[in-house]
Amino acid sequence: MEITVEYMETENIVNQLEIVDAKYLSDYLIRLKFNDGKEITVDFEPFLTASHHPSIRKYLQKTFFSKFEILDGNLNWNDYDLIFPIWDLYQGIIKQ
Repeated sequence: MEITVEYMETENIVNQLEIVDAKYLSDYLIRLKFNDGKEITVDFEPFLTASHHPSIRKYLQKTFFSKFEILDGNLNWNDYDLIFPIWDLYQGIIKQ
């Protein structure tokens, strides 16, 4: 039962999370601020360099990478061309 309770609590948190501000710092670093006040710097470089898919690797070009927006409380590149789960961003861990 404890696992279910923890899962449900995490699910509720995720459903309420939104990014309220995002600032491109340099290279592949973006500073994110969430609606609960948490701020974290996320390094996207390991994810981008590990990918072999051309539609992801194009974001290694910093001119593409730095052109993101906050859409519906999440970080979004080029109309959902590249987007990450909000919980991964909140934890600062971008998974393959």
